[in-house]
Amino acid sequence: MGAMNMTATGIEGVIVVDTQRRTDARGSFARLFCDDELKTVLGHRRIMQINHSATAERGCVRGLHYQRAPHAEMKLVRCLKGRVWDVAVDLREGSPTFGKWHAEELSAANNRMLVIPEGCAHGFQVLDAGSELLYLHTAAYAPAAEDGVDCRDPSLAIAWPLAVSSLSDRDARLAPLAADFKGLPS
Repeated sequence: MGAMNMTATGIEGVIVVDTQRRTDARGSFARLFCDDELKTVLGHRRIMQINHSATAERGCVRGLHYQRAPHAEMKLVRCLKGRVWDVAVDLREGSPTFGKWHAEELSAANNRMLVIPEGCAHGFQVLDAGSELLYLHTAAYAPAAEDGVDCRDPSLAIAWPLAVSSLSDRDARLAPLAADFKGLPS
């Protein structure tokens, strides 16, 4: 078993990466990123930006966010503290899983990372107050290209484990997918 084991989900390009944590009397060690081991996921992409978020309140949802082309990005998301329910929603035009979502519990204890490819929206709900996430992005943040979808969109029917709370003003203004939305071009 390698230090990083990848498992495909039902949505193309959304991948769960499980990493080993080695422990001894001193504490623990875990590899968070390895270009060699992730090259099949990253392909020609490079990590361009790394972000960290801390969310104080249990039940808070951040997202669903994405960047439009030409600034579309792949995200690799890992929980450093606490627990979150991390969601990827397929918004790719012509995708057989368009409008479907996949969720994973990410926690500091399970050493799991979720890969969210370009054309998928991303969001998460905090299950433990004070949770922290580390995001690796393959594109720099481009404010003019940012977009999102209402996390409460009934057409997506995301089964958030807790009542949705503490949305940012921006996230509270996000619209559901329009009935005529055909998806994000590749």
